[in-house]
Amino acid sequence: MNKVERWLGAGIVALTLFLGVTRMESMLLFRLLIGVGFGYVLTRSSFGFAGSVNRAYKTGSGRLMVALMGMFVITAILSAALLYNIDPTEYRLRVYPISAGAILGGLLFGFGMALSLCCASGALTDLATSWPRALIVLFFFTAGVFVGFPLQKRAAWVTQSWISTETGLQDKGGVFFPDLFKWDGLEGYLGAIVLTALLAGVVIYLAKKYEEKQKAFGIYTGVASEREQLKQYPADDKPFKLFSEDTYKTLFVRPWTLQTGAFAMAALYLILMSVTKSGWGITTSFGYWFGKLLILLGATPDGLAAFSGRDVKHFTTPFFEHAGSVQNFGIFLGTLIAVLLANKLLNRETSPFQITGKDILLYAMGGFIMGFGTRLANGCNVGALYSPIATFSLSGWIFLITMTGGGILGNIFSQRIKPTCKTPVLMRRAPLSNARQHPTAA
Repeated sequence: MNKVERWLGAGIVALTLFLGVTRMESMLLFRLLIGVGFGYVLTRSSFGFAGSVNRAYKTGSGRLMVALMGMFVITAILSAALLYNIDPTEYRLRVYPISAGAILGGLLFGFGMALSLCCASGALTDLATSWPRALIVLFFFTAGVFVGFPLQKRAAWVTQSWISTETGLQDKGGVFFPDLFKWDGLEGYLGAIVLTALLAGVVIYLAKKYEEKQKAFGIYTGVASEREQLKQYPADDKPFKLFSEDTYKTLFVRPWTLQTGAFAMAALYLILMSVTKSGWGITTSFGYWFGKLLILLGATPDGLAAFSGRDVKHFTTPFFEHAGSVQNFGIFLGTLIAVLLANKLLNRETSPFQITGKDILLYAMGGFIMGFGTRLANGCNVGALYSPIATFSLSGWIFLITMTGGGILGNIFSQRIKPTCKTPVLMRRAPLSNARQHPTAA
């Protein structure tokens, strides 16, 4: 086995730690390392938010959606432990408005996600594995975020919530589940956890029923990475050796299960929230990156700030001194480290350069639509889905529904432009005879 990638991965780990410790102040170093952790876990466990819809549509597998729901519940319980018996506004809760912007933003994000084959975190991880596509998506994603900044700040149909509880987003409103259960004896958190678990249970039920129908209709194909995760490795009777090939494969090569990824992600989220008093977000920094590009082309920071409604410092702060940018860079580094240590950077079945003109068009459209949608919904699958649900916001569940609907529409659209897969059960009715012929097909 080629060990060059392993040594390169180890070198990147050492260099990251050395430069981080010697050149960064402590909070930036923390942001970098937490980003590396997220990137590593996402890659090692093949855990992607976009796949919750894209995998289900194209392969019939609902495993990732089930794992996501488990992660949401675990993280919500951990968040409750942080928030209990304090003023929750001490944290930057992602309790976002329930508005027309939230609905349209979720639909647009899901639609663009299907065209791009990734989401925001996926674009960062794909920079290390499928970088030609990721670069196209990321460029247009940043443009979409920047163009959407003014609406996010100033449009009442985006900023003002139709319904609100006591703990909303400043003066814009939103629904914070614990506010609904103040009578439960635990400041509302017991009821909020139960409600979150019930909603997750409904989604898990639907995902499993959908997968069962896919199998019954004979069009379930499954996901290669999920089959690899479920692979049983034979027990080894050899004496344990710390410095051995088997130990190395166990530590760095063999894929983690989706469940392991879910627990690791929840743990990282808890650490991030404990230290920063805020949840996980990705996409806002993308808009600042596009603004920095415009500055290189002659725009002024003051002009960008006036257009976007953002503080001018975001466009003038150097990349490696900006917390969000450093954390996002860490996600890319974590992915790169994971694939190098596992000898998977060059060991691939398909070339990342196999991109057609139609692909470029879909990736560009998808990236821009996703980026724009994040401004209406106040985030992506991380900032508008995971973090809000983890901090008991109704907006996260609204985003899940609309993102899923947009993802289905986007897959239908991309399939019309470039047919690549069979139509799933949700979108067609197979003959009854076909269902009888394939009762347990997989």
